Amino acid sequence: MIRPEQLRAALRGTPSSAWLDAALDQPTTIARSFAAAGRRTGRAPLPDVPDWTADEAARALLLAALPPDRLTEETGDLYQYGDADEKRAVLKALPLLPIGARALPLLHDAIRTNDARLLAAALGPYARHLDQAAWRQAVLKCVFMGVPLDRVDLLEERADTELASMLAAFAEERAAAGRPMPEDASALLHRLTSEET
Repeated sequence: MIRPEQLRAALRGTPSSAWLDAALDQPTTIARSFAAAGRRTGRAPLPDVPDWTADEAARALLLAALPPDRLTEETGDLYQYGDADEKRAVLKALPLLPIGARALPLLHDAIRTNDARLLAAALGPYARHLDQAAWRQAVLKCVFMGVPLDRVDLLEERADTELASMLAAFAEERAAAGRPMPEDASALLHRLTSEET
């Protein structure tokens, strides 16, 4: 799992580094800085931190700088009122925050959306807080929406016979409609049914 110091190191030396340092020193203005991060840091991928962009890293660091007594409320507000990029940054930052399971409502919201990027972010490391039934439904939604299953954290550890049954039923529906299952979902179903037998 990515750590805050890795994100900070990846941003150090960039043109936005001084802006981020100043923003991190002023926790009372973090909501404003959070919204401005995309404009101030850009959205380029970070070569040293796979699957993270500069604005996501900056936003995660801003959240990590919030005082503990404001963390849950402000994180929720920044997600609720943010655009898709801001919501995704919040979801990706959750595993880095001392927030426990208190941000689970944000995951449930992201899983209900039809935004594949939010769904993928919701099934990162913080998804360990999802109960098994909700997690299975989210994985099935990934298959339905074409989100690659390699984005699902702990997939191999959490996949079970109930998920196999759900995937098998979905595969039958797809076959009846003349549509193939995604290859990664077919491979997972094959592994689960092979283990079962």
